[in-house]
Amino acid sequence: MFNPLTIRQDFPIFTHNPQGDKLVYLDSAATSQKPQVVLDAITQYYQTTNANVHRGVHQLSDRSTQVWDESRATIAKFFDAHSDELIVTRNTTEAINGVAYGWGDHNLQAGDIILTSLMEHHSNIVCWQELAKRTGASVEYIGLTKDGRLDRTSLSAKLSLPKVKLLALSHVSNTLGTLNPIAEIIAEAHTLQSGIRVLVDAAQSAPHLPVSFAKLDADFLVFSGHKMLGPMGIGGVFVRSALLQSNEVRPWLFGGGMIAAVTTKGTTFTDEASERFTAGTPDVASAVGLAAACEYLSKLHMSDVGQHDLDLVLYALDKLSAVPQLTIIGPQDFSETEVDRVGSVAFTYNGVHAHDVAQVLDSVGVAVRSGHHCTMPLHEQFGWTASVRASFNVYNTTADIDALVAGLAKVRQVFNV
Repeated sequence: MFNPLTIRQDFPIFTHNPQGDKLVYLDSAATSQKPQVVLDAITQYYQTTNANVHRGVHQLSDRSTQVWDESRATIAKFFDAHSDELIVTRNTTEAINGVAYGWGDHNLQAGDIILTSLMEHHSNIVCWQELAKRTGASVEYIGLTKDGRLDRTSLSAKLSLPKVKLLALSHVSNTLGTLNPIAEIIAEAHTLQSGIRVLVDAAQSAPHLPVSFAKLDADFLVFSGHKMLGPMGIGGVFVRSALLQSNEVRPWLFGGGMIAAVTTKGTTFTDEASERFTAGTPDVASAVGLAAACEYLSKLHMSDVGQHDLDLVLYALDKLSAVPQLTIIGPQDFSETEVDRVGSVAFTYNGVHAHDVAQVLDSVGVAVRSGHHCTMPLHEQFGWTASVRASFNVYNTTADIDALVAGLAKVRQVFNV
């Protein structure tokens, strides 16, 4: 049975920091906390297995290479993908940059269109703006409805424009919490634009929902390990095998470890996809840690993780809607069978800046995120100077949300609003 109180005991941060059990951590969309099994896996690797991978003939190198390959396979399995489809990066941002350089620079030209939306994280906007500068392509933006959902009419109209070559969308908005019907959107994109490539930003969905790269029919899927209980400094992009085999996606970082042969006149890269995109020594320890996080989440069952998240979101919406000074942002009206919101609830506080709200909450041990959450175009679209975001993970409980609401009462008292 899924029990967040029991799960919470697996996370040392809640007992080994100055705030101890009083810490109410509601900032998991920025980075999640790490269970002991992840920390132990990283430590054990360095204590027992540390050596550079590939080409070493000694036993320790062989073992390190085996661990690297096994970790990649575990991560890929979590996303229902093949390990040779996984290119390891430092995070989602680097993964999107990799697609821009490794695919975009070789496949886009003047007049082509990159399509994204106004709810995207800056990483899923800035990379395409820079790619457009390099290639002469342009960036178009899908509009949003007043309640923070993708405007499907705008989406269809944009997809019908000539020469749309890439659709890049978040699975879940990091600010609105909106869960996009990404499978439906991908199917529509393929219907309206023959040959279009689709990138799914799963940074905010992977910690909360089962995500199947195989079933989504996307070309690229990017994610960050640190948001899904893994260590910082590791993430990845899954690339559809056909794009790797055809060389439509090419290496964008170069150096040792990816080479078949080097002469003074040129270089030939290895045919092994898992090696061809690994320039230099990989972060094996972080891969081990992320694999441990994937196994930990799998044992909890992602369907149960998703239900727990849904319960917290609905509870938070109910409790926060009773605070008269708040304006909750993002979807709030749901059908009887589907809640298209995941992971977080964000709001503005009438008369008080988001940073001031967050500082008062911090004084009572409640950690939230304040600012524009790397979604400035979204905030500009709706006229928000900044917002406060409470985001959840497996270790959160309804008591954490009650503490948030109690902290907001202190905000009212401090600022007399």
